[in-house]
Amino acid sequence: MAAFGCLQHASVSGRPHTSSCRASRLQSASHLQAPFLARHAAAKAGSRSSKCCVVQAAATLELPTLPIEEESTQNPAPASAPPQTQSASRKKSRRYRDMAGRVPDKLTLSGPIEAISLALGTASLKFTETCEVHIKLNIDPKYADQQLRATVNLPNGTGKELRVAVLCQGDNVAIAKEAGADHVGSDDLIQEMSGGMLDFDKLVATPDMMPKVAKLGRLLGPRGLMPNPKAGTVTADVAAAVRDFKGGKVEYRADKAGNVHVGFGKTDFKPEDLLVNLKAVQESIDSNRPSGAKGQFWKNVTLCTTMGPPVRVNYSALRDTSLAA
Repeated sequence: MAAFGCLQHASVSGRPHTSSCRASRLQSASHLQAPFLARHAAAKAGSRSSKCCVVQAAATLELPTLPIEEESTQNPAPASAPPQTQSASRKKSRRYRDMAGRVPDKLTLSGPIEAISLALGTASLKFTETCEVHIKLNIDPKYADQQLRATVNLPNGTGKELRVAVLCQGDNVAIAKEAGADHVGSDDLIQEMSGGMLDFDKLVATPDMMPKVAKLGRLLGPRGLMPNPKAGTVTADVAAAVRDFKGGKVEYRADKAGNVHVGFGKTDFKPEDLLVNLKAVQESIDSNRPSGAKGQFWKNVTLCTTMGPPVRVNYSALRDTSLAA
């Protein structure tokens, strides 16, 4: 409107009035800059003096001030609870709820043999389930001195027949076959694995074969089949390695949260045999305690079957358990 008035005055007088146009432009610019100046002053002064800054900016520019609403001193209404996701609202099966009613709650600690008996009592599936132990340790594996990876020989075996492949050459080929290896070879076996033949559960290699196995890292690594000295799968004594894995040697390692998961038998084992295997796992973890672990090493121990409810175990009672020779 100011610009339109300036042009109308110029057309009547015959010559433009520069002073009137300049004043109109300055007034328009002041109106446009007012919100920016108010926000800038409020940001510098803080939220409490934002009202004063707006009034002061309006007074400086000779603008009409608008009434500012007072901030509500009442607490805002609490936000509604987020809708429950499908996974959180998923109900347990009737079979699981029935089995969970037969075991104590998660706050009750049971003795080792009692916990094993309770876990065996929850095995109700048509196949032979695996007895598992889940251990929470006070470690942070992201630090090198708090990582845990080792093997343990279960005296009564795992109840599962492992298929073992051996990469070796020379006289070790006949030794590995005599020990009971399922697949034995060198370059020919590497060629078969490159083509997709992974019909085995453990891969043992002699140290001289490791440079050739390195090219299979992308194939074997994600499947947990890459030979590793810490796992006992890189050794010159291939016969002992094959016998150990066939007889019940298992590897365990701590995950990112410091948990260790080990299957230590089947539900068709006797409770006493499972106790012997569980004791072997406990002693192996204690003997391989990382140097960086501080304070209480064991947080909790839980037993369960493949699809059964958890049973908490008293670690002190497990540690103090003495087995008859």
